[in-house]
Amino acid sequence: MADVIEADFVVIGAGSAGCVMAVRLSEDPGTKVVLLEAGGADTNHWIHIPLGFGKTFADATVNWCYETEADPSIGGRKIFWPRGKVLGGSSSINGMVYIRGQKEDFDHWRQLGNTGWSFDECLPYFKRAEHQTRGPDAYHGTDGPLCVSDVARDDPICEAFINSAEACGIPRNDDFNGAEQDGVGYHQTTTRNGRRCSTAVGYLRPAMKRPNLRVITHALSERIAFEGTVATGVEFRREGVSHTVTATREVILCGGAINSPQLLMLSGVGHQAHLAHHGIPLVHHLPGVGQSLQDHYSAPIKLRSRFPITLNDVVNSNLGKVKAGLRYMLFRTGALTGGVSPAAMFVRTRPELASPDVKCSISPFSADRPQDGLHKWSGFTMIAYQLRPDSRGEIRLKSAAPGDAPAMIPNYLSAEVDRRAIVAGLGWCRRVLAHPGMQHFIESEYLPGPQVQTDDELLDYARQMGGTVFHPTSTCKMGSDAMSVVDATLQVHGLNGLRVVDASIMPTVASGNTNAPTIMIAEKAADLIRGKVALAA
Repeated sequence: MADVIEADFVVIGAGSAGCVMAVRLSEDPGTKVVLLEAGGADTNHWIHIPLGFGKTFADATVNWCYETEADPSIGGRKIFWPRGKVLGGSSSINGMVYIRGQKEDFDHWRQLGNTGWSFDECLPYFKRAEHQTRGPDAYHGTDGPLCVSDVARDDPICEAFINSAEACGIPRNDDFNGAEQDGVGYHQTTTRNGRRCSTAVGYLRPAMKRPNLRVITHALSERIAFEGTVATGVEFRREGVSHTVTATREVILCGGAINSPQLLMLSGVGHQAHLAHHGIPLVHHLPGVGQSLQDHYSAPIKLRSRFPITLNDVVNSNLGKVKAGLRYMLFRTGALTGGVSPAAMFVRTRPELASPDVKCSISPFSADRPQDGLHKWSGFTMIAYQLRPDSRGEIRLKSAAPGDAPAMIPNYLSAEVDRRAIVAGLGWCRRVLAHPGMQHFIESEYLPGPQVQTDDELLDYARQMGGTVFHPTSTCKMGSDAMSVVDATLQVHGLNGLRVVDASIMPTVASGNTNAPTIMIAEKAADLIRGKVALAA
């Protein structure tokens, strides 16, 4: 007989949003919270060393290691989609870049009819989440669980990139999360004293001693249980045994842009015909589930360095690795504290745009594919990606088995504006790389190479060699149109006792990395649930 656990709130998924939800809701000692996570504890030491993201990038013990369907719009290729399968979710394996997005992103959400989601209304939740090591100001807080720190500014290639961009007319910006996103400068990262600060580290770990919070790992959620249109609990499997956890107040789905729509469909919530095809009894016809998928598609420029000063040189040298390891152990500094891209620029590809539409970032390493290891020669990389793609994809079931990955269909570069933007972004990269300050460090352009020059050639290169920057969103989008899944309080349309709280609810993808806005969404959702936010009619 299945074990039955009782709770007020059941949170599905201990990722960027789920850890926040479980911790905030359990602040009330009279509220019992159960947090279910399909992965295990975050005990892998590479999770906590910032440069360790390269070790977890394709590690199936902490990573779902998803792959998209073959995408005809990018030459029929399948794209590797890592997603965290561990406490902290993708915040435990990501590149740690802290970018909120543009003020205009959230004001646009509000313009779409989502009351309470303008930038001014979201800013307090960004600040509440944050422990900003620079100190507080109008845009930043210091009392939150998520530590946000400056990166080391000792890389000569990154310094040359910033100086060269400024010489090309890009203004210096020391805070992409401040008044404006425009400009070039250093990122900040979700790290504390040289170690990753995931939501598991910042939020969950200090709260796990609470008697009213129970965290269950290796718990694969198989179905949300309903009585009519009311969510009453979750059925999950752990070590081959079925369990049920009942929710007297709410089920809160925090599975992310892939797994949240998948679990809704497995539970009978989605397009009726699609569910019938897989033999799933219908609970509620909601055709937007899994639709409206957005992701940031990037194209790289890979360069051979004139000098042995890149991360490739550290990783490919036994002595270099020993020195880096000792420096990290003794001082928490050096190469092992590095993130995926220390510096970046946000630019407009057309003068009539109100805000940047392309991000170009620089990384002090190069590889053909990250999961295959770094190049054996000195190298570094720039990538360009469009911030606001028009292309839309979908998540669909492949089977009714909860353990099977769903079909991920991104439809990258299917919109003309996306194709123009990626080409223009590569043009911006080359413009900065052509400056004498950068040329000093460049031996040659490895990819796409000097033979690729025209817009058509650059677009073909982007189709054949580009990939994701790991920001899938919007598959359970917030709104009131026919494809919306949740309302402005994040409750699922047509159902009771069920909310979705994660990146899947973004009406449109944020203009930048998605971890920070996902955490903000969860902070705001906690107040919505606790009745601390009153939304206007």
